[in-house]
Amino acid sequence: MPRVREKSPLTVVGIGADGLSGLSESARAAVTSADVVIGGPRHLAYLPDSIEKVPLPSPLMAGLDALFAAHEGRRVCVLASGDPLLSGIGTTLAARFGKVEILPALSSVTLARARLCWPAEETEVVTVVGRSLHRLNRVLAPGRKVLVLGADPAEVGELLRARGFGESDLIALEELGGPAERIVDGWTERTGPLTVVAIDCRGTGLSLVGGLPDEAFEHDGQLTKRDLRASALARLAPVPGELLWDIGAGAGSVAIEWSRTHPLNRAIAVERDRTRAERIGRNSATLGVPELQVVVGPAPEALRDLPKPDAIFIGGGLTVPGVLDACLAQDCRLVAHGVTLESEQALAKAYQDHGGELTRIAVEQAAALGGFTGWSPSRTVTQWSVNR
Repeated sequence: MPRVREKSPLTVVGIGADGLSGLSESARAAVTSADVVIGGPRHLAYLPDSIEKVPLPSPLMAGLDALFAAHEGRRVCVLASGDPLLSGIGTTLAARFGKVEILPALSSVTLARARLCWPAEETEVVTVVGRSLHRLNRVLAPGRKVLVLGADPAEVGELLRARGFGESDLIALEELGGPAERIVDGWTERTGPLTVVAIDCRGTGLSLVGGLPDEAFEHDGQLTKRDLRASALARLAPVPGELLWDIGAGAGSVAIEWSRTHPLNRAIAVERDRTRAERIGRNSATLGVPELQVVVGPAPEALRDLPKPDAIFIGGGLTVPGVLDACLAQDCRLVAHGVTLESEQALAKAYQDHGGELTRIAVEQAAALGGFTGWSPSRTVTQWSVNR
């Protein structure tokens, strides 16, 4: 990044519920000196008729290039809510056009925290603007403070009850920073569209550390069990923003736990059985990672058009011709599990050819044995991991 950035012909100005009166001097100048101002109907309504106003296209992404091509060479100002880089159009424009000047206002998140006296470092922010409300499930934990953007308080309350968090404080903060600002009980009050939902969580949550209880997943027995899953995730070593392929995903447990470690993590679960694939979708929503992509089809054919991964887990299909070779060709971190003699032989050969770490994992659990307690062994699993 250069130390001094060139002045951009495209400026994005954050505007609050108080309209033009809340803008800084530089932000107001950016609006009034622009050749054309682009924004949503609510934002454009703040402007006088003397300013040329153009509404954003709908759908946004499909019409964005044509809109800006029509105003090429002109000074363009785009209006956004609060901080344009907080789930706003500023992020989209910066990614699309590069040189963008951002002039933020106080975001709804900042105003909500100020009203509630919630420290930034203790507050989780979840946006469901254009996304599934099930994203909230990932962050629910006792004592957690959560702000939800783009959600209806009644729908949030319904989800909280379903997840065992019905005793939480639910607060609706409406029209923050504007003359119609209201802060009300989110369980009982109806609110308008400009509402931030705050949750002071009370309930029982799930850990974000790999190795959730097997009971956390809906499954038909095709599940990478808890201890093996924790071992696999430790070697897959998820890093924020990375992509995982989970091949022969079964219940999707590895892909789901990979995605839960950080909101920027992505995963693709490949499963040939359609019923199991649908089950993966339900599990991913329940556990707070509804953006997890499920590809229905057999490997290696189903892998051909997928984006390049940072890590791969093979939980099934190891002995299918071409699967292991296709995964090794990706040159990334790889973990594979085998439970049959044939799959074990394939992993032993892979270890001989490519190195890495070959481990046999045997797990036994205490269980009733007549009037006593004995050890009940699970099927031994051979695990091969390699970093290519």
